[in-house]
Amino acid sequence: MNPIIEVQNLRKTYGQTIAVDDISFEVAEGEIFGLLGPNGAGKTTTVECLQGLRKPDSGRIRVLGFDPHTQAQALRRRIGSQLQESALPDRIKVWEALDLFASVTPNALDWHVLLEQWGLAEKQKSSFSSLSGGQRQRLFIALALVNNPRVVFLDEMTTGLDPAARRVAWDLIRAIRDRGTTVVLVTHFMDEAEKICDRVAVVDRGSIAAADTPQGLITQHASEVRVIFTTEQSDLPWLVEIPHVQRVTRKGPRVEVEGSGPVLALVAAALVEHGITPADLRVEQPTLEDVFLKLTGHNTGE
Repeated sequence: MNPIIEVQNLRKTYGQTIAVDDISFEVAEGEIFGLLGPNGAGKTTTVECLQGLRKPDSGRIRVLGFDPHTQAQALRRRIGSQLQESALPDRIKVWEALDLFASVTPNALDWHVLLEQWGLAEKQKSSFSSLSGGQRQRLFIALALVNNPRVVFLDEMTTGLDPAARRVAWDLIRAIRDRGTTVVLVTHFMDEAEKICDRVAVVDRGSIAAADTPQGLITQHASEVRVIFTTEQSDLPWLVEIPHVQRVTRKGPRVEVEGSGPVLALVAAALVEHGITPADLRVEQPTLEDVFLKLTGHNTGE
């Protein structure tokens, strides 16, 4: 891996509160790297330190070879940033904001293209104050990309976007990655991280609980598969004897079989053998949310 971001033993406190506690990780060039965790986990503080917006108490950081604290100006010309909390003057128009940001950037992208890509073309003459929350979010993302950055930081990128807009945003972020830009995505949405990130670090209470590809984390920490069906037949002791079955629970007619490997095929075959053919037989694969719950023991706050 050719790291474009290197973080070693990063620590940041606010009084008695430890926001980031001895975090270390690397991000490879041209990947989408997710910092995944609940609100207050330390994700935003971490990326603010990476951008030179906050000074860490200790640790070593390099982004594109620059020290964000001592070489912040040189670094910011090469990165893009969509912060969790951002604002613009109420009366500035969408096109004016993009044109202004592009005018101070030597290698700016064509902001007209960004307007189209992020669904803002019809709002280009609208004032910032008239935009909805989702439209403001899309504008901030477009502004983060207008300088054609080598690394872009996106903090809670899809908060406020409807489901259709979220999926469009995911496709655009993949396209940005495919053009060679490294993306650091801060999110507490498990489905978002699982679908678009090449690697993720699960952050909880200021520390990294685990880091790997989404599937790697699932395989390592939550490999159990749940086979679910309903039946009126009450006598099912043979289910626990099926290979790869670890646990069977029942509530009324609903039966849940927990196992690993080819448990779905084995359970289905055993059901047919015993004359049971449930029309609602289905499987639930483990997700990143299952991983997070197992690693941290609490909900993500979505």
